[in-house]
Formats: sequence, C-alpha cells, structure tokens
Amino acid sequence: MELFARRARKEEHPKAMDELEMLVLHLIDREYADVIDHKIELTEKVLILAREFCSRLSSLVVNWIRVGYCQGNFNSDNCAAGGFTLDYGPFGFCELFNPQYQPWTGGGLHFSFFNQPLAAERNFQMFCRALKPLLASHADALQQLDEIQASFTEVIQMQKQRMWASKLGLESFDGSLLGELETLMLQTAVDYTIFFRELSGIPDDIEALKKSFYAGPSYRADPNAMDQRWSQWLTKWRSLIEKNAQPYCKEGLSTQMKLVNPKYSWREWFVVPAYQQATSGNYTLVREVQEVMTQPYAEQSQEVEDKYYRLKPSEFFEVGGLSHYSCSS
Repeated sequence: MELFARRARKEEHPKAMDELEMLVLHLIDREYADVIDHKIELTEKVLILAREFCSRLSSLVVNWIRVGYCQGNFNSDNCAAGGFTLDYGPFGFCELFNPQYQPWTGGGLHFSFFNQPLAAERNFQMFCRALKPLLASHADALQQLDEIQASFTEVIQMQKQRMWASKLGLESFDGSLLGELETLMLQTAVDYTIFFRELSGIPDDIEALKKSFYAGPSYRADPNAMDQRWSQWLTKWRSLIEKNAQPYCKEGLSTQMKLVNPKYSWREWFVVPAYQQATSGNYTLVREVQEVMTQPYAEQSQEVEDKYYRLKPSEFFEVGGLSHYSCSS
C-alpha cells in the first residue's frame, strides 16, 4: 500500500490512483468483507477500514505482550494490512523478564518487547498516510482519517490496561500495583511465562512464585528483604482481587486467569534440538514440540511439565541462535 500510495501521490503514471484504489478494494474484499459493505461509497469504506485496522493492530500487539512474544523487527513492511504480522525471522518469546527484551541483534530498543505498541503506532501512521490519496477531494473524510490516526494511542492504551487487568485477575487496571510488580520482576529476575502461570494459581504465599525466579544479583544480595517485598505485594494483590470479585471464588478466578496466562511458550532451546534431529530425517521431537505448543494453556502430563515448564538453563543465555538472532537466522 505504501508503494502504490507513493506512486499515486507523485502521479507516476495515469493509472496510479486507480491502482491504489484497486489494491485497497482488494484488501477490503479479502480481509474485511465481513465488516465493510461492498455497496457503500469508497470514502466510507476507507474510513471503516482505518477504524477496523486500528482495532485489529492494537489487539494483535497487546496480545503479543500478554503471551510474551516479541516480533523483533516490526516495521511497516512486516505489518500486514489484514491485522497480522509478516517476517518471522528474528522473533522470540521473553523468558527472563525485561521490558527491553529484543531477540534480534539489529533490532534496537524501538522494536523491543514493551516498545511494540510504539512500533505499531508508527506502522498505523504509515497505513493512514497510504489511504490519504483516495480521500484527497474529501476534506471532511481526510479530517476523520486524521482523527482515527490520532486515536491509536488511546485505543491501544485502553487495550493494554484491560490486558494487564486480565493477566492479574482484576476487574479494573491498577497502575500502581503493576508498576510495583514490574520492579520486583526485574530486580528478582523472573521467567515471564512461568511467573504469571504460577500467579494464576492464586497462591497463599510466595513459595509457588519462586518456581519462576532466576534470582538475579539484587535478589541474591538480600533474599530475605526481597521475599518480604514479594509477600507485601502478594498481600496487596490478593486483597484487591478478593475485594473486586464479588462473590469471590478462588477456583473460578484461577481458571479464568489460566485462560489468559499460558503455561507453555515457544523457547528456542526446545526447538533447536528438534530441528537438529530433523536434519537426519527424525521428526519425533518436532512432532512432540508441536503437540505441546498447540495446547499452550492446557495442563498436560507430568512428563511434559517436567520437560517444557522450567527455567531456561544458565548455559543457554547469550548463545547465538538460542537467545538472539541475526535478521536472516
């Protein structure tokens, strides 16, 4: 779309605007036919398309953060206008929690884990810019498109807040509680997936949460003090969920949280042995990993749990092809 819009803006040939229109209509027919009536005027179609893509794109990226996924290289040529992503080269799942986690060696902070909403917003700006030539003779429509473009920040912020509330089992978002938690997760060095899955059990004390602890330098320096801070946070969190959920049912809330917080996530140190084995024609491990990862929220066998629900071994940290990748790897 950016390419065809550039041609239309520059009037590179007599059919440039027609080609952009054809491309946008094709997009609508292929990806948005269920929400955009083909009988309405082009101007209205374009505005609905922008609103729908805003919703899809923001939902996509917020759910990436929910499950720990980092696309790694989320610029606009890796962003499909149907509301999904392209280019699976340098992606990864956050294990040791770090808001600046970036699996791609060339990605920089602008494509890092918690900065993905900013990257998505930039992509949405480029999307709207590509639509503008089709609305050039409609001042009111252009203004509406500008308003839709400007709304992206608010839309994705609201979705992020709902997501964090759901991960924590809360009725409404609590920024202070989340801020304290992120600080503790960083200072303790926790596994993102395992921590939230253990929290979904609504533990009475922090012992269950320790299954997710890598125990970084801050924790090792004074584990008793850190444990006390964790206990204080857990008490505050439990009081909030018990207060907000009326009537409070621990089992029901735990089940709900486990539908939001996966137990299993894609970890390269599971996958590398599988494709190494496959090079010799043995696909047993590939099929095993596939079976486990297609049921990420399910409680699977004890054998599967022992093998796939555990902390990343220390020897795999900072290893190329396991912890970080080039763009083509």
